[in-house]
Amino acid sequence: MISQKKYYRVNRREISFIKFIIEAHEGIAILTTIDPKLGIIVLLTPPGCGEDVDMIINDLKRQIMIEDLNIQTPHLLKGIEF
Repeated sequence: MISQKKYYRVNRREISFIKFIIEAHEGIAILTTIDPKLGIIVLLTPPGCGEDVDMIINDLKRQIMIEDLNIQTPHLLKGIEF
């Protein structure tokens, strides 16, 4: 099974908070910041944890701005203006 990558744009001031929440749920996902100025992050989720991560993200969306980015290949991030 392959890990799943999901890209998001968030308020850059909230990146540390989101990372803290994800890390509090040990092993559920890894958050990496792609572009701190634009608030672009990626969540790498192991098999079997996708629904849990989606639930956490959907809950966080009620409190802070989190926008799903439908990016299938990371190299497409280059040159994208948000």
